[in-house]
Amino acid sequence: MIPVRGFEGHQVAVLGLGRSGLATARALQAGGAVPVCWDDNPAARATAEAEGFATRDLKKQGAFEGIASLIVSPGIPHLYPEPNKVIAAAWNAGVPVDNDIGLFFRSFAGGAWDEFETPPRVIAVTGSNGKSTTSALIHHVLTEAGRPSQLAGNIGRGVLDIDPPEDGGVVVLELSSYQTELARALTPDVAVFTNLSPDHLDRHGGMGGYFAAKRRLFAEGGPDRAIIGVDEPEGQYLANQLSEGAGDARVIQVSVERKLTGPGWQVWARKGFLSEYRKGRQAGSIDLRQVTGLPGAHNHQNACAAYAACRALNLSPRLIEDAFHTFQGLPHRSQTIAEADGVRYVNDSKATNVDSAAKALQAFQNIRWICGGLEKEGGLDQLTAATGHVKKAYVIGREAAHFAMQLEGVEAEVCTDMETAVTRAMADAEPGDTVLLAPAAASFDQYDSFEKRGEDFANCVQRALEA
Repeated sequence: MIPVRGFEGHQVAVLGLGRSGLATARALQAGGAVPVCWDDNPAARATAEAEGFATRDLKKQGAFEGIASLIVSPGIPHLYPEPNKVIAAAWNAGVPVDNDIGLFFRSFAGGAWDEFETPPRVIAVTGSNGKSTTSALIHHVLTEAGRPSQLAGNIGRGVLDIDPPEDGGVVVLELSSYQTELARALTPDVAVFTNLSPDHLDRHGGMGGYFAAKRRLFAEGGPDRAIIGVDEPEGQYLANQLSEGAGDARVIQVSVERKLTGPGWQVWARKGFLSEYRKGRQAGSIDLRQVTGLPGAHNHQNACAAYAACRALNLSPRLIEDAFHTFQGLPHRSQTIAEADGVRYVNDSKATNVDSAAKALQAFQNIRWICGGLEKEGGLDQLTAATGHVKKAYVIGREAAHFAMQLEGVEAEVCTDMETAVTRAMADAEPGDTVLLAPAAASFDQYDSFEKRGEDFANCVQRALEA
């Protein structure tokens, strides 16, 4: 646990009592603060009360008297599509609003660091797609290198729930826009921006607000090293804003769409080969085609970003390459779950938006594509250019028929439920085909999470193969 500093003897309100909310309450208490908790869910309040935390309805008049700060869980919107009533009440009472990420950065450094030979570091990863894989890959490389490291944030443990860092330790944080938009402190040593595509637009009031939330990780804290994916205009803009000139090695540019040149520091991948250039000379390379846990160009972008982060910590190219080969990938992200009779079954349930689904489709040949779910804003037009390898689509979800109608140029069968889609895809599949779950949609019309959807796909495949 990371005890929260700066609130000793003061009451601090905690709104939202899920995993991060309860971890925040514990960390506040460990640092000498008095947590005052609230969640509209009675069961969540009961869990907090069972741990001995006081609860208070923060929507009531005068609820913020004596409160030093309000800490908000990431799932609670503070501005769009409309301000949360409790957060608005805190504003009106003049109470500062923060989240657990802000508390982490203000409390991470400890007195024991004075005796460390190597101060602990924080690597923070944000972007639209690839955050989880990039974060997990960095953590994997560090672990293989013998560096003490912890994985936290939007993946792994809650940021305040991790162990105090060891001498030379590294904390790898995956941070969503929900987490970066509100944090009052954002001071990573190394910050990574993978890419940007439309997502969570209602939460951020459009693409401008969404990008602004991501940009805060770099603009607020000024990381020692910034690793920026420059395949979108927003990344190019961000890299330009952070750099003092073409040779500024504090910014490492990353691309999977073109060769990067110039006097600075670049990492790029083309046709499956990763190249690192510094001051116009090649400093390292990896044949990513042989790395089975990172298939496709989208994973090559993740590999470039992770490679750059590890090089920023002075790990050698050979060590990074060896670790890449032992990386198994993450569940629900281009995860091969079975191979039988020449057919490969891949679970990419995490492809919850059009951009991530398009990248999954570009990673495989001869695809039997299972797609559909709760459609996000913007429609499916961007998928058209990525469906060249699709032999047939099998559409699930409550609005499967409408979803199927938008798949121009693709033969589509409305299946509605996962079991039917898997059965039909398996019946049609031929040796050399890939049955790919890449929904291009959220899961909440049929499942509690993308993880549950991916698990259902895997279970349906296993049952069918065992029949």
